[in-house]
Amino acid sequence: MDHGTAERFTGSFTQQEPIPEAGIEAAIAVLRHGRLHRYNTAPGEIAETALLEEEFAALVGAKYCLAVASGGYALGCALRAVGVAAGDAVLTNAFTLAPVPGSIAAVGARPVFVEVTQELTIDLAHLERVATDSGARVLMLSHMRGHLCDMDALMALCDRLGVTVIEDCAHTMGASWNGVPSGRHGRVGCYSMQTYKHINSGEGGFLVSDDAEVMARAVLLSGSYMLYGRHRAAPPVEVFENIRLDVPNVSGRMDNLRAAILRPQLALLEDRRERWGVLYRTMEAGLADTGGLRLVARPEQEVYVASSFQFLLPDWPEGRIRALIGRCAARGVELKWFGAPEPVAFTSRYEHWRYADPVPLPQTDKVLAGLIDMRLPLTFAPEDAALIARIIRAEVQMVLQSGEEGAATLALGD
Repeated sequence: MDHGTAERFTGSFTQQEPIPEAGIEAAIAVLRHGRLHRYNTAPGEIAETALLEEEFAALVGAKYCLAVASGGYALGCALRAVGVAAGDAVLTNAFTLAPVPGSIAAVGARPVFVEVTQELTIDLAHLERVATDSGARVLMLSHMRGHLCDMDALMALCDRLGVTVIEDCAHTMGASWNGVPSGRHGRVGCYSMQTYKHINSGEGGFLVSDDAEVMARAVLLSGSYMLYGRHRAAPPVEVFENIRLDVPNVSGRMDNLRAAILRPQLALLEDRRERWGVLYRTMEAGLADTGGLRLVARPEQEVYVASSFQFLLPDWPEGRIRALIGRCAARGVELKWFGAPEPVAFTSRYEHWRYADPVPLPQTDKVLAGLIDMRLPLTFAPEDAALIARIIRAEVQMVLQSGEEGAATLALGD
């Protein structure tokens, strides 16, 4: 196909929607009064951060919520709050992003990776074997790229094994399994508000839990000093009394400016989920029955928030995948590849994290070798998704017909 006359996509894969006007106005109000620190309030004032925590707890049906500086901080804080100590083994998906094993290593613990399936979710049979062999008693379950495993089966398994579950919901805020919101199955749910996530403050994170002592520890860890009584979505003050002098301050608070930006976005989450769903299903329809390409099955029990799209190129050689990525890039479509030998921007895989001393995982290697990933920002219209799907479909067919192989420059990824 002549790229000079073929359809071309001209949009941006990294352009997000603007902050809603209500968020901008609230942020300006915070800037004008200057009380950005969450504990710096005027008499009778309730901090934006405290209100945000209360509102998000109500949204997901949690007793307690803590807003922090980033999703990665939320993960590390959760690990410390449930009692993970230096030298402990912590289980996690082999298919995830670097902040997940990074948070485990940052508390001095040891990541133990678990195989993933062709549905891009954790392999429960391998999880049981690795949990038994390693003696790990904590699983940081990464709902990577918004794919939920069978949460009922996973929780039954972890309960039987005595494994505490922390959910990494960076890609599943607003998702659910069998009607239960993502983040509400495990002891702690962690979320991200980084720019490419489902609500946007540049950086930011939440922890939610129904466990009073775990959340009290998290609040103290986040740097509350002795001001924990100013939280509204936290355990009663008496829960803090017995532990307040034993928990270190590992400061990672959210500020009132980011909270002001985020509060109006909570009401938009359901609409955003529906709009992402339209884009995702448009991509699925456009790529259905494309020879050489496999879509990822989504179970009926899952309600997903599809801010990205994945497909598999089973058994494709490296050169052929590079050729496809290059040809799509020439037509304006940015694809990311989790099988690349070296990490590229945000895209890396378990064998790249040498500090974790990972052991080979052949099933995961086979899956990631052909895994292609793409952002779906809400600045795309359904017509954009349809065009992108047509371009990918045409280029897959062209590469397969020609047998072309190449050495494309890989696009940046998250």
